[in-house]
Amino acid sequence: MTSLPTVRTAKKRFPRLAVTALAIGLMTGTALVAPPAATTAHAASPASLPSFADLVEKVTPAVVTITAAHKVTTPQVPQELQEMMRHFGLPDEALPGGRGGGGRPRIESALGSGFVIDPSGYIVTNRHVIEGADEVKVHFQDQTDDVPAKIVGQDERSDLALLKVEPKKPLQALAFGDSDKMRPGDWVIAVGNPFGLGGTVTAGIVSARGRDIDAANLNDFLQIDASINKGNSGGPTFNANGEVIGINTAIFSPTGGSVGIGFAIPSNVAKPVIEKLKTTGHVQRGYLGVTLQAVTPEIADSLGLKEPKGAIINAVSPKSPAEKGGLKQGDVVQSINGKSIDNQRDLARNVAGIDPGKTVDLGVLRGGKAITVSVKLGEAPNSGDKDNGPGGSTSPDGKGDNASVAGLKLGKLDDRTRERMGLDNDAQGVVIVDPGKDELGLRPGDIIASVNNESVKAPADVNSQVEKAKKDGRKSVLLLVRRGDQQMFLPLPVTPKG
Repeated sequence: MTSLPTVRTAKKRFPRLAVTALAIGLMTGTALVAPPAATTAHAASPASLPSFADLVEKVTPAVVTITAAHKVTTPQVPQELQEMMRHFGLPDEALPGGRGGGGRPRIESALGSGFVIDPSGYIVTNRHVIEGADEVKVHFQDQTDDVPAKIVGQDERSDLALLKVEPKKPLQALAFGDSDKMRPGDWVIAVGNPFGLGGTVTAGIVSARGRDIDAANLNDFLQIDASINKGNSGGPTFNANGEVIGINTAIFSPTGGSVGIGFAIPSNVAKPVIEKLKTTGHVQRGYLGVTLQAVTPEIADSLGLKEPKGAIINAVSPKSPAEKGGLKQGDVVQSINGKSIDNQRDLARNVAGIDPGKTVDLGVLRGGKAITVSVKLGEAPNSGDKDNGPGGSTSPDGKGDNASVAGLKLGKLDDRTRERMGLDNDAQGVVIVDPGKDELGLRPGDIIASVNNESVKAPADVNSQVEKAKKDGRKSVLLLVRRGDQQMFLPLPVTPKG
């Protein structure tokens, strides 16, 4: 079963001969947008409330129940243990695996949801619903018998899978909508198979966008409050036009049941994945080879940007397409092939949606100048802190080997300090002796490698950049801070608080 510390996927397994069902986290989350209710001071009358009945009647024939069966063999119980258990009067049926002590195969089934996207029989669901299945069957609401399905392709990173059935007549299919148009507060409707109760409809709203739940390498989920439970994984979320804008995948739940926090893969993320599964059976993703970070308002100010948009490159991997193309640490990527980039998720999604081997033109801000960097994409691979810094007195004017700059007590990174901190002999930067009242999470022993993308080797270099920022009317400077093997851009206010 696929599970998260606080997030459960929506799949349910039932050992065919077991008395107690074995549940594997299942989810349903379909969303629908309805016309906004009138804003009046009094309660809405029943006649003014939106009804989704017509929409539900239209879309439910294309929503299916999926059963994925696989064989499980119970490990053989050693003969000595079998004899000992019988000696104490335990019947053979009480042995692990039943009579004979295991070693015999049994069938387990996982129940989930899915939906038809092509009249010829293509069906979308979650990968975790059909993962490891030896046999997959699909049940349509207007049919009595289950229909065998072939797995066309599956993608672990997005947790999506594509199935194919051979229908006797064209099937009713659903169309994808534009998930980017969905806003928090929009009505959504989910249809699925919770707890094996096929054709179940729930309604709610979009609660949030761009959620990162540390699942399936995807950090751009729609959060919805339409009730979704075990068995809803792979089911659709609809907007008011009956278009699929999400694929229900996981729920946040301390109990295993719905508490009103569900997550759906946005349709705009799913569409290119499904198309590649349909045409090739697998997914190849473009790869830059960079670590990205969001441009916060403070970082935008330190760089002289009018608004906090784009993605700042935190690090460039050696020998990566990014390094070969000329991208550098500290570059702010603002567009790709002429399309504006809002944040690091936006850039990552766009790069992943482009085939390896293709060249992209990135609009980059470097050193205050806008340039274009062309990079030939590669193929995406499959998927100790130092708390004690050097001591010494500090100089209040930002000069000398130890100095106070913007509320930080800084020290020069000399040979003795490198030895004490276990750093390489060629390590460069300025060490933080005392972060003072810092609210950025800095620690003694952190290394400032650059300020506003300018390398620094002494506290005076940091002070120089801070004073320059003050003259330019900026509220902060951009630090590149290293801690062990990690590094992060942080905006340091040029005038410390308090």
